[in-house]
Amino acid sequence: MEKLKPLVLDAIHELASQKLRTLLTLLGMIFGVGAVIAMLNIGEGAEKEALKLIDSMGVHNLIIEGKEYQRNELKEIREESLGLNMADVEAALQTLPFVTGYSAEKRIKTYAVYSDAAKSSSEAVGVSDSYFSLTNAVLAEGRFLTSSDDLNVAQVAVLGSDSASQLFPGQSAVGQFVKINHVWLQVVGVLHLPKLNKNDFQGVKLGGDRNRIFVPLSTSIKKFNNEYLSSELDVIKLAVDKNYDPVLAAKAVSQLLKVRHGETEDYTLVIPSELLAQQKQTQQIFNIVMACVAGISLLVGGIGIMNIMLANVLERTKEIGLLRAVGATQRDIKLQFITESFVISVLGGVLGVVFGLLLSEVIGYYSQWAVTWSMWAIVLSLSICMLVGVAFGAFPAIKASRLNPIEALHSD
Repeated sequence: MEKLKPLVLDAIHELASQKLRTLLTLLGMIFGVGAVIAMLNIGEGAEKEALKLIDSMGVHNLIIEGKEYQRNELKEIREESLGLNMADVEAALQTLPFVTGYSAEKRIKTYAVYSDAAKSSSEAVGVSDSYFSLTNAVLAEGRFLTSSDDLNVAQVAVLGSDSASQLFPGQSAVGQFVKINHVWLQVVGVLHLPKLNKNDFQGVKLGGDRNRIFVPLSTSIKKFNNEYLSSELDVIKLAVDKNYDPVLAAKAVSQLLKVRHGETEDYTLVIPSELLAQQKQTQQIFNIVMACVAGISLLVGGIGIMNIMLANVLERTKEIGLLRAVGATQRDIKLQFITESFVISVLGGVLGVVFGLLLSEVIGYYSQWAVTWSMWAIVLSLSICMLVGVAFGAFPAIKASRLNPIEALHSD
């Protein structure tokens, strides 16, 4: 360590004497490492965001959503199919052994939502009591809807976090009343929901629960006016056994619904686990492309280091000859020049890390992508940078060590 310290100081002094050349060499390493850091930060952020989005849908769920039609089309469809209904749910539970649970939703056409304190643009939806467990919902206060609420057509509601803050600013919502259209409902709970960076995932709308008001399913059907010819349910979620392949489960569910709906596909079937697999594949391709770009940048940076070190060898030929004349060995000369290339690569790597972190934050801010700082990405980038510095500095160092001392002393 004591022997290395003067070598490092000499290397810093030598590089500082050629400021412009050193800066231009550093730029290659800075951009290369910065690209690696930004790519890995954005990639890891995207993966975590995808997992969060999938978790909001339930990775082991199948989501069946009724299609929307114009009224004249809907009349023709209803001749063959009644749309999604509770009978579909019962049939799935009774005939498909891998279906372990369900939740059902009925959207309420909402035109007025307000409390004594404020108004809201929230959407109201009727749900079965199992909805909250299938979507991994967490309570901020109060309670969830229960099967008793549904059985008694209770006029109660659970608010999403945004809805609660809009309708009851600065106060607790539990126990208070909210009016949806013409129906007064008592608030029994408020959900604690994470804020998502995206409103959809692979074309599936997400994140709406924060601005939703949930009422018992029976209440939404019996207390509110529903559109003519609308289906009994708008969305069904089926929980699939964790040991069963969701893709195979989806095929069986689709076949069951086709039979029940008279071969009319008036629904769409979403498989969250398949969406996650598609996201991972897309992310992998993105990572490979970005890794290639970053690799090319580091290669250019390495060539820059070799270029400056070869120029140093030519300019310091006399110095090398003098060092050899006073007793420096070939090993000493190699170590000196490799230390210089190592120092410049470390300096470029550190500045590249700073640049990469700033770059990833800027990209995340303007593109609205999720960004996660990764320590292993920083360590990996610095390690690669150091390796590049030593590898590309080795040839100039060997060339310098093999110079003939006498010829070197007589060079111009």
